[in-house]
Amino acid sequence: MAPMRDASSPPDTALAPNRAILWLVLTTLLWGGSFVFNKLAFRDIPPLVFLALRFALAAGAMAALAGGRWRQLNGDLLRRGVLVGLALAGANVTFVLGVNATTVSRAGFLNNLFVLLIPLICFLLWRTRLDRWTLCGVVIAGCGLLQLAGGGVAGSFNRGDLFSTACAFFISCHILAVSRLLRGGDVVVVTCVQFITVAAVGVGATLLVPHPTLRLTPMALTALGYCVIFPTMICFTLQNTYQRFVSPTQAGLIYTLDPIWTLLGGMFVLGERLRPGEWLGCGLIFAAVVLPLGGRLWRERRARIDANGR
Repeated sequence: MAPMRDASSPPDTALAPNRAILWLVLTTLLWGGSFVFNKLAFRDIPPLVFLALRFALAAGAMAALAGGRWRQLNGDLLRRGVLVGLALAGANVTFVLGVNATTVSRAGFLNNLFVLLIPLICFLLWRTRLDRWTLCGVVIAGCGLLQLAGGGVAGSFNRGDLFSTACAFFISCHILAVSRLLRGGDVVVVTCVQFITVAAVGVGATLLVPHPTLRLTPMALTALGYCVIFPTMICFTLQNTYQRFVSPTQAGLIYTLDPIWTLLGGMFVLGERLRPGEWLGCGLIFAAVVLPLGGRLWRERRARIDANGR
């Protein structure tokens, strides 16, 4: 749940794409692990409390790294950082509530629907053209959601699934907000502003919503440490550093690995098992995401071949 570049931006070429791809694959592995560690932490730390602690600690660490860079912060950059941070807060609040109430396997695939939602939102807001690959993906994703609703736990689309689908929407909003609002400005400073915004939302939600008693067990502290360092601080840094060396379509395909790692973590660490109907539903959602990206990648390659031929 980190920012992607604008889809119209070409990749930089100063670094070998294969090396950038390797780092981005590592990023998806760390993100996938966050689902499992969140689930483990929620046994002792209420989800919204965990969210507030995670981003407060990450904000403190990023603030220390920023050092003298804070002099670059002005009213305009603060406003833009807070707006993007609110979208990130929406993504993370729905993320923790979703993971807490459903399996990490289902949540991972549902979160990945952001790949389809971005072009739909762009069409609704800016009348950006929808290609047939995306429309086909939307239909397949709808079939996958219906299959999850009929083949999952208790034969229904539960509350956690609903939050996880809402999370995909907020991830889309965050990605679009980053592309349109964060052009320019120090990355470390603006990332810290986002983290502070998410932490403030988490604290507010914690004060408003009743929750069980907090227990800082060794497992909970380990999970919290992992989520502060790896999927929050390191993943943001890796993505902002290496994503510019691949095309947006290639990056999107790489990020589809995220639910695969989540599924494996749920199976081997948490002992989760999907029913046949859930396997089919998750498979359809995965195909719905990969199909449009694969079609776009094929068009990009054909365009490059035609350009080189001329």
